[in-house]
Amino acid sequence: MRKYVKNITICLMLVGLVSACSSTQSLQEYYVDNAENPNFISLDVPASILNLEETDLSEVQRTALGSLKKLNVLAFRKTAQNAEEYKLEKAKVKAILKNDEFVELMKLNSSYGRGVIKYLGDEEAIDEVIIYGNSDDKGFALVRVLGNNMNPAHLVQLIQVIQQSDYKGEGLGEIGQFLKG
Repeated sequence: MRKYVKNITICLMLVGLVSACSSTQSLQEYYVDNAENPNFISLDVPASILNLEETDLSEVQRTALGSLKKLNVLAFRKTAQNAEEYKLEKAKVKAILKNDEFVELMKLNSSYGRGVIKYLGDEEAIDEVIIYGNSDDKGFALVRVLGNNMNPAHLVQLIQVIQQSDYKGEGLGEIGQFLKG
């Protein structure tokens, strides 16, 4: 009888432990789980790769640049051989991004594909921006922009500076080629 009670207790503890764990994978876990998958290209990029330190920046732009820490890039390159896995992985990412903790900034729709920009944090102090884009021909890219207290208005100005700079994607390797086309 004592053994029976012990087994029941262990089973109940295991059920409690399993039910306490979230069934939805986090974005961080998704990155880690797929970093070694041959269908994915994964890259962690420091904000310094943008080489904007010597650029003539306004005070607001310098503040925005100072709030950036790094970019985590994960891209799935679709081929004829992995089309089914592409559908599966795309569905996983969309399920993760449906989480209420992500606040949508904007939707993207262009000749390159569709996408969305979301963030974590509050409107005045964003800690993470997520940029997701997909093309049924090429695959999808998921970019996490990590920082401290990023301000959306400042980030828009910083994006404008990057667009005006002569940065051509140096240091991005395969990801740069994938994102270009």
